[in-house]
Amino acid sequence: MLVKIYPENPNERQINEVVRVLENDGVIIYPTDSVYALGCSLKSKKGLERILKIKGLKQKDVDFSIICTDLSNLSQFARVDNTTFKLMKKNLPGPFTFILPASNRIPDTFLDRKKTIGIRIPDNPIPIAITAALGQPLITTSIKDDDEIIEYTTDPELIHERFEHLVDLTIDGGYGGNVATTVVDCTGAETEIVREGKGELTE
Repeated sequence: MLVKIYPENPNERQINEVVRVLENDGVIIYPTDSVYALGCSLKSKKGLERILKIKGLKQKDVDFSIICTDLSNLSQFARVDNTTFKLMKKNLPGPFTFILPASNRIPDTFLDRKKTIGIRIPDNPIPIAITAALGQPLITTSIKDDDEIIEYTTDPELIHERFEHLVDLTIDGGYGGNVATTVVDCTGAETEIVREGKGELTE
């Protein structure tokens, strides 16, 4: 199923339709402020297993992130000190993934012995609206392209054609980007940029 949702003003009925899919262990494709992503509810073990199968990976080989609605509910899912919180506040919402120590609210099936979690608050109203209506973070992982030159597909209709038999719903939120997030590791003594991406970190 391909659903057109306008990021400027996400339709509540359509968002609720997406949420119903997610509540039934569904897997969706949706836009962020960087590239298109695969996602399921943080509560959905089946959804997580399906995403791993789609990507052809084992849990131990994947560093997933979650999408939170805002910084206020961040402490439920990750441990963050004052310095890191101030850094995140300067840069979010935006195209960043902040790696933080995970809280015990993150299911063990999701972490697979890892003690860290990537946190995303994208500057795109669609995933924010979905997460808010769902009442749970979205597991999120970028959709890579098979092309050796083009790393990310930007056209949602082409993405839908490729994945329609593997996912339950694809959201067409307009053309996506082809540069992934900047990944910032905040788990050590010093903050470290482990991947330069779309976001330019303000310190």
